Amino acid sequence: MAAGDDLDQIARAVGDLLRLNASRKVHAQRGCAAHVQISQPGWALLRRIEEDGPHSLGGLAELTHMDPAATGRQIRQMEDDGLVERTTSAQDGRVTLVSATGAGEQASRRIRGVGQQHLEDALDSWTEQDRAELARLLRRFVADLQPVSFREPDPNRNPTG
Repeated sequence: MAAGDDLDQIARAVGDLLRLNASRKVHAQRGCAAHVQISQPGWALLRRIEEDGPHSLGGLAELTHMDPAATGRQIRQMEDDGLVERTTSAQDGRVTLVSATGAGEQASRRIRGVGQQHLEDALDSWTEQDRAELARLLRRFVADLQPVSFREPDPNRNPTG
C-alpha cells in the first residue's frame, strides 16, 4: 500500500464515522431506543455536563465547540424539559452553572446504554484483542489529532500518494 493510500483510507473511514455520528436519522433511532427525546446539540451538552460536572454556559460552549447563543438555546430547551438546571456558583455568585437534574442523569444513562449496546452488537464478532487494540488506537488517534493545526499541504507532495 502506498504511503498516501493509508491516509486516504483513514480519512474516508473517519469521514464515514463522523457522518454516522452527525446523522439526524441515527440520532433519532438512538433516542427512540432510549425513550429520550433530545436534540443532537442538546445531547452533546448533556453528555459533557454528565462527564465533567456543572459548567457555565460559556464553558459548555467552549468545551462542545458550539456557538454561545446556540448553547443558551439548547440549555433553555433542556431546562424546559427538566433535564438540566441552573444554579449560582458557590465560588463566584456572578457565575451561573448548569448541571443535570435527576431526569437528565437518567436520560443520559439510557442514551449511553443504547450506545453501549449498539457497539457491543457491532463488535460482537471481534476478538477481545481486536477490541482492545481499536480502543487503544482510537484514544491515541484522538489525542494526537486534537493539538494539530490545519495547514496547507506541501506543494511537492502528491496528496493522493
